[in-house]
Amino acid sequence: MAQKPSIPKGTRDFSPVEMLRRKYIFNTIERVFQKYGYLPLETPAMENLETLTGKYGEEGDRLIFKVLNSGDFMQEVRDKWDAKYGSGPVEATADVIRDMRALALDVKASQVTEKALRYDLTVPFARYVVQHQNEIAFPFKRYQIQPVWRADRPQKGRYREFYQCDADVIGSKSLLSEVELVQLFDDVFTALDLQVAVKINDRKVLAGIAEISGQPEKVVDIVTAIDKLDKIGQEKVEEEMRAKGVSNEAITRIAPLFALRGTWAEQRPQLEQWLASSAIAQQGLKDLDFTFANAGTLHNARLEFDPTLARGLDYYTGAIFEVKALEGSLGSSICGGGRYDDLTGIFGLKNMSGVGISFGADRIYDVLLETGKFPAELGGSTKLLFANFGETEALHCLKLLRQVRESGIAAELYPDTVKMAKQFKYADDKGIAFVAILGENELKQGIITVKDMKSGEQRAVKEDELITLLS
Repeated sequence: MAQKPSIPKGTRDFSPVEMLRRKYIFNTIERVFQKYGYLPLETPAMENLETLTGKYGEEGDRLIFKVLNSGDFMQEVRDKWDAKYGSGPVEATADVIRDMRALALDVKASQVTEKALRYDLTVPFARYVVQHQNEIAFPFKRYQIQPVWRADRPQKGRYREFYQCDADVIGSKSLLSEVELVQLFDDVFTALDLQVAVKINDRKVLAGIAEISGQPEKVVDIVTAIDKLDKIGQEKVEEEMRAKGVSNEAITRIAPLFALRGTWAEQRPQLEQWLASSAIAQQGLKDLDFTFANAGTLHNARLEFDPTLARGLDYYTGAIFEVKALEGSLGSSICGGGRYDDLTGIFGLKNMSGVGISFGADRIYDVLLETGKFPAELGGSTKLLFANFGETEALHCLKLLRQVRESGIAAELYPDTVKMAKQFKYADDKGIAFVAILGENELKQGIITVKDMKSGEQRAVKEDELITLLS
C-alpha cells in the first residue's frame, strides 16, 4: 500500500501564488530595512543548545526544538547491559529494573542532544555580535529574514515553522533608535496599505510596578502573568501570580494597572503619581515621553501606550513594542520587539545595549489575504506565452523569446505541440496575461497575433513591435 504523503503539523507547503504573495511581503519589508541603513545577515538554522536555553524564560525554553545527535550514543549503554545480562530476554525483577534506570542515567544530556533549531533571530544575532565583535563597526544595524521553529501547539495564526523579519541596532543606548523603529513600522505598513496600532510600554515601568507591590524579586513572574492579560483576563492573571508566589497584598497593589485607560497624555499623570516612589519607573516614563514626543506624524500606524503590554521574554529591559492590525479578524500580534541592555553579556560582551523589532510575516500574510490588500499584479510571473504550432514555428519563437526576456519581460514557450485549447488553459491557470500566436500564416507575413487573455481581444503586430506592445 502506497504511503499517504503528509507534512508535520504546524508546517505548510506554499504554492507559486502564495510564494509570490510572501515575496511581496518580504521584499516590501526588506526595502524599508535598507532605506533605514540596516544590513542583511543570516545565521544557521541550528544553534548550540546552550546558546538558546535560558534566554526566553521557562515557558519559552520548553518550546525549543532540540535536535538529536547523530551516531549511536546508546551503544555504550547496550554494551554494559550485554556484559551483565547478555543479549537474550531478561525477567523484569526489581534488581533488573534498578540496573536499567542506572544505565539510563549514565546517558548524559549532551550525548543525546547538544543542538537545537533557532527559536528566534535575536539570540543568534547576539551570539553573532559577540563572536564577530572585532569585525563589526558599532552601532551595528542588521536585518535578518529567516525561518524559526517553536514546539508550540498549532492553531490559527500560530505555526511550528514560520518566518521572522528582524531589524536590530546594537551598540547604542540612544532613544533615537526607538523613535526610528516606530517610524520604520509606519513605513512598512504604509507600503502594505494596512492600518495598525503600534503599542508601546517600558519594562522599567513594569519593574517599578513590581517594586511598589512589595515583591520586586517577583518581577519576572509578575511580568510573565501580565503579558497574558489579553488572552486569559485579569482573574486568571491574578491566579497565575498567586501560583508563582505573589502575595494577595502585592496583587492588590498592582490592581490599579488594570484600570488605566485613555491616551498616553491621559495616563501619564496617573502613572507618575502612582509610581512616585519608584525611580526606575520614573525613568521609564521619561523614556516613553521622548518616543511619543519625537515619533512625528505617522501615516498608517497609530502609536498607543499600553500599560499592560509586557512581552514575556526575559531579555527585554527598556521599551517594548507590539503591533496589532486594525483590519481583519486575526486579533493577535503581527510584530513585536524591544530594548535589551545586556543580551550579549550572556556570551561575554558586557554593556552592549540594543533594540530590535520582528515582523511576523505569516500573520501579516493572513491579514493581507483576509482584507484583500495583496496587489492584483504581484510581479515575478510569466507575462507572455509563445504558443507552440510545431518545430519550425517553435524554433523561430525561440529567437523572439530571447529578445523579449532580454528586454526584462518574463516569457516562456509552451514546450509541446498540442491543441490550442490546452495551451490557452495553461496560460489561464498560470495567470499569464498574453499569448503570442505565431503559426504558419503569421510566419509568412512576419507578424505575431497577440491575445489578451483577460479581455479576449487579439491584435496583430510586426515582430519588432512585440516588445513595445508588451511594455
